[in-house]
Amino acid sequence: MYEITMKEEFMRRAIQLARNGMRAGDGGPFGAVIVRDTEIIGEGWNRVLATNDPTAHGEIVAIRDACAKTGSHTLEGCVIHTTGQPCPMCLGAIHWARISTIHYGFDITIAARLGFDDCEFFRQFTLPAAERSIPETQLAREEALALAEEYLAMPGRKIY
Repeated sequence: MYEITMKEEFMRRAIQLARNGMRAGDGGPFGAVIVRDTEIIGEGWNRVLATNDPTAHGEIVAIRDACAKTGSHTLEGCVIHTTGQPCPMCLGAIHWARISTIHYGFDITIAARLGFDDCEFFRQFTLPAAERSIPETQLAREEALALAEEYLAMPGRKIY
């Protein structure tokens, strides 16, 4: 890994990206950098308002940038530095990307104070599906299972 001072410099870069994007009207105060060894391989800031894309969080944008630059869907061994503690969507993406460590500036209670729903989303996930604010219904189960079986039988399928 790398020293604390380098980690702080990477966090400062994430803060700078967030501030620039926030001031430009791109979105909230969220920026992220992804580091492999001591090199930034991906950067991003919240672009939800700039792109009308609710998934364009700083972490997601940085993951997309890093994956495009590395030509890989996995970021194993990488570290993400993000201005805010990741929301559920970003946390899921971080796990899917196989990033090994998360460093963040402010936590989700501060994000809530700023008007972001992270705390509520985490709370929703603790509820049984029937009690969540967005209803879930299983449909076309047999056809979906057939699709899953077809995928399992595909020769040379790549597991990710």
